Amino acid sequence: MSRKNVIGVVISLLVFICSFMLTGAAGAYFNVAAFLVVVSGLVAATLLSYPVRHVKDACKVARKIYTSKHISAESIVNTLLDLSVKSKVDGILSLERSKASDTSSFMKNGLILLVDNYKEDEIRECLNAEMAFFNLRRQQSERFFQTLARMAPAFGVAGSVIGLIGLLMGINDTAVILKSIPVAFISTLYGLILSNLVFSPIAENINFSTRAELVNQKLVLEGIVAISTEQNSYKLERKLASFLSPSEREGKTETLRKITRKYVQKKHQPVDIEDMPSATQAQDKATEAA
Repeated sequence: MSRKNVIGVVISLLVFICSFMLTGAAGAYFNVAAFLVVVSGLVAATLLSYPVRHVKDACKVARKIYTSKHISAESIVNTLLDLSVKSKVDGILSLERSKASDTSSFMKNGLILLVDNYKEDEIRECLNAEMAFFNLRRQQSERFFQTLARMAPAFGVAGSVIGLIGLLMGINDTAVILKSIPVAFISTLYGLILSNLVFSPIAENINFSTRAELVNQKLVLEGIVAISTEQNSYKLERKLASFLSPSEREGKTETLRKITRKYVQKKHQPVDIEDMPSATQAQDKATEAA
C-alpha cells in the first residue's frame, strides 16, 4: 500500500475515533446487530448480482492496485530507448533475453511479437486487442465496487427500518427500546461509511489506475512498433517524450546518449547511432556473404 493510502486510512480512523470519544459514549457506535444487517445484506445482494469468479477477480484487482508499485511513464520511455539502441547494436533477437520483459506482461508480449518478426500492423492489432480487453476487465471490476457503494446505504436504511419496527413492537418495554434504537441509527451510519469510505474510493482508484496503465500500454505499443520499423532512436525519443509532462521530458536526449555510450563501450568500437545499419540490412549483408 502506498504512503498516501496509509495516510488516508489513518486520518479517517482518527477522525471517527476522536468523534466517537468526544461524544462520551464511544461504545454506543459499535453495534453487532446493525453491522450484521448491513454486511449480510451486501453479501447476499452481491452473490445474487455477480458470479463468484467475478467477485474474486474484482477483489484481486483491488488488492493489486493497493499493493503493486506503479511503473512511471518516464521509466518505460528509458526502457524503450534502451531496447531501441540494443536492437540496432545486437540485433532484434537480442531483445528476447532483455530484462525489460520483466517490466510488465504487456511489455513482455510486445517483445515476443517483435522477436517473432510480426509486421507493424500485426503488432498493433495484437496489442490493441490486449489493451481493449484489459480495459473491459478493469471496467467490470470498477462497476462491481460502484454497485457495492450504491447498495450499502440502502441496507443501512433497511437496518433502520428493522430497528424502528422493533421499537414499535416493544413500545411499552424500555429494554426493547434501548436495544432497537441503536440498530435503527447505527446501521445507517455503517452503510454510509462502507459506501463513501470503502467501496467508492476503491472504485475511483481502479478507474485512475486503469487510465494510467492504458497510457503506459499505449507508450509501449508505440515504442515496440517504432523498434519493429527500425525508426531512428533520436526520432523515437522525441515521439515518446510527448507522453511525458514537460518537467519529465528534460534530459531525455542526454539519457539516450548515455544509453548509446553504454552499448558503444560494450562493443569497444565507435558507433554513430544514426549511421548504424538496421537489423534487416545486417541480415541482407550476411545473406549476400553466404
